[in-house]
Amino acid sequence: MIELDGVPELVDPVMVAAFEGWNDAGDAASTAVAHLDSEWKGEVFAALDAEDYYDFQVNRPTVWLDGGVRKITWPTTRLSVVRVGGDKPRDLVLVRGIEPSMRWRSFCNELLGFAHELGVELVVILGALLGDTPHTRPVPVSGVTSDPDLARTMDLEETKYEGPTGIVGILQEACTHAGVPAVSLWAAVPHYVSQPPNPKATLALLNRLEDLIDLRIPLGELPEDARAWQVGVDQLAAEDSEVAEYVQTLEEARDTAELPEASGEAIAREFERYLRRRDGSGPAAAPGSHATESGDPGTYLRDSPGGRPKPVRPQRPETTEGAAGDTGDTTGATGDAEETTGSGSGEGAPGAADSKEPPESSED
Repeated sequence: MIELDGVPELVDPVMVAAFEGWNDAGDAASTAVAHLDSEWKGEVFAALDAEDYYDFQVNRPTVWLDGGVRKITWPTTRLSVVRVGGDKPRDLVLVRGIEPSMRWRSFCNELLGFAHELGVELVVILGALLGDTPHTRPVPVSGVTSDPDLARTMDLEETKYEGPTGIVGILQEACTHAGVPAVSLWAAVPHYVSQPPNPKATLALLNRLEDLIDLRIPLGELPEDARAWQVGVDQLAAEDSEVAEYVQTLEEARDTAELPEASGEAIAREFERYLRRRDGSGPAAAPGSHATESGDPGTYLRDSPGGRPKPVRPQRPETTEGAAGDTGDTTGATGDAEETTGSGSGEGAPGAADSKEPPESSED
């Protein structure tokens, strides 16, 4: 039984979740939740038992020194709560962790137990995938749901994806079966520059989240970081004529595909966001070739399960269909998504097995 005696009654709570690993290309999704937690000074109120859900040979604990005392940090999933002030205060329940290695159904049920006890009205799950998208254009972000009524009322796509899925897809379906409204937001990260961080993709997810829940999110240094990231990738691409040619091909394909809507909803949405930020309207911040799980056409792949993503040299355009480059896992024990216990022994370097095939399925 879940008891939350230390958590105050929440106001119009929305749960926002992201998980490192297969669903988190460029660490874009997990960084977005970490940004919310940092900007709004989130207070951790619960952490799932790492022993129940993680294979420690895949996500290894780390040893560190605290005043000369050795301690072990275990990979886990934490829940924190933040209150956003303004004329219409609202609470966010932030879920940040690592994609579990086992017992996915129990994992989702435990998170839904928290959502039920806290009175969560909407679950938004953030994800990022690798795609044939140029780094010079706005990051595509798709909003999908399994609920046809929610798709209609919130102007979302009803997911038609079939194939291997990660914890984002499983949690969304668990929410649907439990009668909890749930939305997944997916950002497409250029596969030829997949290594983290990717502040441009993180910024795109936060902008889409802002539109979805009608909440002004303080962006801090993210816009400047995104500009610096793009300049850096521009410089790297300019040093290789093949890469530059490939990026130009992606640009032409993207521009051709989006030309009919260049003056439509996309521009209107950006203009509304500009007015909201300028006037301070809305709650103020407190001090490929296949359909993909995101619902978009294109060659989109998840991060693979081993190691960290590495920058790759894209193939020539005529040979790139379905390719996502060499990628690696973005999993691993990180400070903000872990729980700390007392001292212990046993240490070793984490292994990294490169793979391009998603290992988990919805039966995990």
